[in-house]
Amino acid sequence: MRTVIAEDAVILRDGLVQLLTDRGVEVAAAVGDVESVHAAVAEHEPDVVVLDIRMPPTFTDEGLRAAVALRERHPGLGVLLFSQYVEVRYASQLLTGNAAGIGYLLKERVLAVDDFIDALRRVAAGGTALDPEVVSRLLATRHVRFGLESLSRREREVLDLMAQGHTNVGIAHEMTISDRAVEKHVSSIFTKLDLPRTEGQHRRVLAVLRHLGVE
Repeated sequence: MRTVIAEDAVILRDGLVQLLTDRGVEVAAAVGDVESVHAAVAEHEPDVVVLDIRMPPTFTDEGLRAAVALRERHPGLGVLLFSQYVEVRYASQLLTGNAAGIGYLLKERVLAVDDFIDALRRVAAGGTALDPEVVSRLLATRHVRFGLESLSRREREVLDLMAQGHTNVGIAHEMTISDRAVEKHVSSIFTKLDLPRTEGQHRRVLAVLRHLGVE
């Protein structure tokens, strides 16, 4: 897995490089501004880029806008936003359309390095990794539910955990139910949301998009 890191705080940037390298992740470039990250992605063609949100020159939403632009220019690129802030506007834009390979984690809520590495690998492989607080904020700004009223309470719980990037095994662990029970809930979700198995479509991602109201 080849990675590019975009983080303006030098200590955190160097720390991420060291942590990833120690765990066998190739860091092709580590930069401190959005212009450099565009150049680094074009040069190194990474599997995934780790982006802070508030970067030079204004320290507002440069990272998020860069993420949207990078996805447009490099459709297969995984993007993991790693920030202290939840910015709903561009997060919604980033998730609209093809949300495969998108992650959004809050720095202060990542308690274990292995969890971060797992999320990074999941995003690089085309999955999702969304912090629960990000999911909550997105839901709070969305009113259209695309048929979600048909889901049971347990199915909504499963879909919440899917949005956070959990596998079926992870969902079973979080809900203290069997893997088989999770499979049944997931299958029911796909059926109720009218998401038939179609080549080229990631039904888990589509279900999450419905859940977040950004499809």
